[in-house]
Amino acid sequence: MNDEVPPRGPRRGVPKGLTLRALVPNAITAAALCAGLTGIRFAITGDFRMAVAAVIFAGVLDGIDGRIARLLKAQSHFGAELDSLADNVSFGVAPALVLFMWSLQDVPRFGWFAALAFAVAMALRLARYNARIQMPDEPRKLAGFLTGVPAPVGAGLAFLPMYLSFVSDLAVFSNPLLVGVWLVAIALLAISNLPTLSWSKLRPRRSIRLEVILVVGLMVAAAITEPWWTLVGICVVYLALIPVGAIAYARVRRRLANRDSEQVDAS
Repeated sequence: MNDEVPPRGPRRGVPKGLTLRALVPNAITAAALCAGLTGIRFAITGDFRMAVAAVIFAGVLDGIDGRIARLLKAQSHFGAELDSLADNVSFGVAPALVLFMWSLQDVPRFGWFAALAFAVAMALRLARYNARIQMPDEPRKLAGFLTGVPAPVGAGLAFLPMYLSFVSDLAVFSNPLLVGVWLVAIALLAISNLPTLSWSKLRPRRSIRLEVILVVGLMVAAAITEPWWTLVGICVVYLALIPVGAIAYARVRRRLANRDSEQVDAS
């Protein structure tokens, strides 16, 4: 009697490991996660400028990992899940803790409530995004708009009182009540149904593309020489574009509604 077990053939339906191409964008996502966690570490030691810089750097990495994945054709469900988990830590938990240790701990009850509201709102936003990512007929997505303020942008906006405090040294910007109200407001913007502009909607006309290149170059120079003032300016411009996005989406909806009514009348 032969007790040897015959070798098994290749198992079907078992997912293979990550390809070498997929390691690159996922490694960038992991680096963004590490940057966000490092921001918390800097906040614990009281180096709040470095804490903010670490979270901003995490946002830069988050902005390029998806593009690199598409460029390498290395998109995967694993990468999408990792990106969402990293975003929750870097742009939800990290900013909430940094702001709590910077200002909100002076009013611990209200301050912790505000920090929790922001962190939970970011988790809810990311969960909503994951639930809708496979919905090709999502109306705002079809029109090229986003729903609410994206998580990295929300983290950057949440730090606006810190930017202003860094450049002015005025105590009013670190007032815990002001910071808490601002943090809750950004949390509500993140989970709102407000249509916001996406990168696909920001397409300059051919006649001004050289001017756009000039502006981008000047922004990079400003970010190097005056990073906090530059971040203040970016926040102000983005906040000013929120009503512009809402108006633009309303126009798109009216145009689509008119087209549908004309098709119904023609039939």
